[in-house]
Amino acid sequence: MKYSEDIEKRRTFGIISHPDAGKTTLTEKLLLFGGAIQTAGAVKNNKIKKTATSDFMEIEKQRGISVATSVMAFGYKDKQINILDTPGHKDFAEDTFRTLTAVDSVILVIDCANGVEAQTEKLMEVCRMRKTPVIIFINKMDRDGKESFDLLDELESSLKIKVRPLTWNIGMGDYFQGVYNIYDKSLNLFSANKTKIEEDVHAISDIQDKELDDIIGEEPAEELRGELEMIEGVYDEFNREDYLAGDVAPVFFGSAVNNFGVRELLDTFCEVSPAPRGRTTDVRAIEPGEERFSGFVFKIHANLDPKHRDRIAFLRVVSGRFERNKFYQHIRLEKKMKFPNPTSFMAQDKSIIEYAYPGDVIGLYDTGNFKIGDTLTEGEKMMFKGIPSFSPEIFQELENLDPMKSKQLEKGIRQLIDEGVAQLFIQQPGNRKIVGTVGQLQFEVINYRLINEYGAKCRFVAKNYFKACWITTDNEEMLDQFQKAKYNLLARDKDDNLVFLAETPFLLQMAEQDYPDLVFHKTSEFMLDQ
Repeated sequence: MKYSEDIEKRRTFGIISHPDAGKTTLTEKLLLFGGAIQTAGAVKNNKIKKTATSDFMEIEKQRGISVATSVMAFGYKDKQINILDTPGHKDFAEDTFRTLTAVDSVILVIDCANGVEAQTEKLMEVCRMRKTPVIIFINKMDRDGKESFDLLDELESSLKIKVRPLTWNIGMGDYFQGVYNIYDKSLNLFSANKTKIEEDVHAISDIQDKELDDIIGEEPAEELRGELEMIEGVYDEFNREDYLAGDVAPVFFGSAVNNFGVRELLDTFCEVSPAPRGRTTDVRAIEPGEERFSGFVFKIHANLDPKHRDRIAFLRVVSGRFERNKFYQHIRLEKKMKFPNPTSFMAQDKSIIEYAYPGDVIGLYDTGNFKIGDTLTEGEKMMFKGIPSFSPEIFQELENLDPMKSKQLEKGIRQLIDEGVAQLFIQQPGNRKIVGTVGQLQFEVINYRLINEYGAKCRFVAKNYFKACWITTDNEEMLDQFQKAKYNLLARDKDDNLVFLAETPFLLQMAEQDYPDLVFHKTSEFMLDQ
């Protein structure tokens, strides 16, 4: 393999969780250990006005939640680490699901008090479907929560995956002293509430060693010995192949905000996690070691830098080497393109790169050429598969409150729709804009960004639609009859495809019965095959 050394160095993973499990804080601490940042900023709360490195959109700073995927790259030991920090809120699950197509493994963050929550189960379903290797980090052990063994049982039953602890907590809440690293037999104690790394590591080769009693106390030491004995008796020995196959999830305990257990997680991750993996296309499977470059766009973000009104397509390199200023084939548009300013990321901060290798996520400045799912190659005609799209569940009409700002509104909504957070349907007469999303919070974000980033004055008004269905047929006569009968419920999406906005499940069922030659597609994925 021509670039085998560069490929083997790379580790590209996503961090996923339910909201408030501490995912963004963990991301920060990983960056801290990697030397990418010098001190950790606190995620916004009522007292602290700093914000997390990866939460860069203004609305994220105000709400204290992540609503867009951030990409961060840093070096650690001999590895090049690419972290994709995803939104935890269920209203932004689409962004997270798409991001999972661009990573090779996942770290799932669980709050020790709340355990497995509904959103966690959905995210895990996607990982299982893709056979994505998962490492679980049980966070906030410095607070009182569920017993560790109960949490492990809950993980196995709710997430339908076998688990294997590789670290173990010493106490919990006020009695939490640190973690014992089962994987390399060392005891790590840290000072709490440190924004810089100060650690106290003890190599304990024999858990029976009386030194353990002196360090953590006789009673906690005995408790730890008993729990470790139980772990060895109940759980199979850790097998890396099982983890890589997605059959077993290693579990780590800690407190991200206090730096407990984060280094153990990062060190073990670097050792066991997969190097970049191949992807499937509509033609064949592509392996990372192939000489010719290929990659796909999994995310688009407008106004990453509000001062420059830039639009960036996030591309995952799958094979070969990407080179700055080299012409590549845009498969869908059937045209050659070159990129003078490809960038790598540290959240909002960008730097121009000359080369990128499989596993890397790069930003390509875009003037409107890219859609999510687009493929770039050195000429081979193929499209990468598996970028999911979702049927909207909530519909609202976008109303312009200032006719003088119509251009800004038009440009803004088109660009934000291209990011994949929502879908746009245009109704005639009047060019009425109906926006469909999978969550209410998305409307707040879109509205905020239209006003603050584009200067458009607007509001959303709720519409009572049940489902958007894309229509295809070979029977033009029946289609014509349908359009005449349902003209007030028809719209066009941003690519001018015909869409039926069904008001109730019953009316959709009746339309399917009355017009049997029309196919009502519940998602826009059918267009990928056209």
